[in-house]
Amino acid sequence: MFKSNPYQNYAKQYDEWFDENRLVYEAELRALRSFIPGKLCSLEIGAGTGRFAAPLDIQIGIEPVESMRKIAQQRGINVLGGRAECLPFKDSSFELVLMVTVICFVDDIYKTFKESFRVLSAGGSIVIGMIDSGSPLGQIYVNHKQNSLFYKQAKFYSVDEILEIMRETGFDDFSFRQTVFKDVSEITDREIVSTGYGNGLFAVIHGKKID
Repeated sequence: MFKSNPYQNYAKQYDEWFDENRLVYEAELRALRSFIPGKLCSLEIGAGTGRFAAPLDIQIGIEPVESMRKIAQQRGINVLGGRAECLPFKDSSFELVLMVTVICFVDDIYKTFKESFRVLSAGGSIVIGMIDSGSPLGQIYVNHKQNSLFYKQAKFYSVDEILEIMRETGFDDFSFRQTVFKDVSEITDREIVSTGYGNGLFAVIHGKKID
């Protein structure tokens, strides 16, 4: 699933980031939650330590990194080992598929979206939370990723690039949210969430499986 695996040895540091940057974390949750109306038959691909699955009531997670899975399981999340490109589920198993800062790490982004499409039921939703390389802060992340413990091997995409891939793999009917408009170190108050994309570092894409 992942091109590189910095998380196996640094799962605790990754998880602590959300406590150290709570205002950013809360803004990301609000942006994601706006597209998750309630308890659904849902899957998070790349569930990590369960930081999003738990508050968003995601039922099942897939996570390839054992140290991350253990933390997620401690949060009460049902997390299985597995890869985004080969999901261990039958066709049309879920009403919702969630991925948060995952697409920049997958080995094959087309297979990832094809598998997401396969396991979604007709009319089901996909929600993608991502670092938008097309945003001003996203460009800074691209230019400085070699200095990052976690993003050194990441391939960042713009929202427009992801939309093209999603359309090619069967998704349609898109909506957007964005947040994190300042450097993380400069955020000292509740960060706004707005519609659209291109200005916020963290973008959320909501799409539908249209059969």
